[in-house]
Amino acid sequence: MSEIKDKLKDLITDGMIPEVEAYLEELHELLEQNKQTKDDTLAIKEMESFLVELQNVLAVIEEDKTEDSEYQRIYNYITENLESEEH
Repeated sequence: MSEIKDKLKDLITDGMIPEVEAYLEELHELLEQNKQTKDDTLAIKEMESFLVELQNVLAVIEEDKTEDSEYQRIYNYITENLESEEH
């Protein structure tokens, strides 16, 4: 596996998925306590969809049928968005 695929896979499996799952857990707790807002309900749907997208990216990496340039583009997109959220 190329270096960029490894970096992207690590970013998704070690960073993105655990963060999304933790956030979803918090939102589901609100739901269980009946303390959710409309925004929380929408966030649950969006985060569940995002989680599926991340899992799809991992599946594509495992298939190894995409050019490294595409993995690089996805990696750059994710890291740029993470950096902009931190600021």
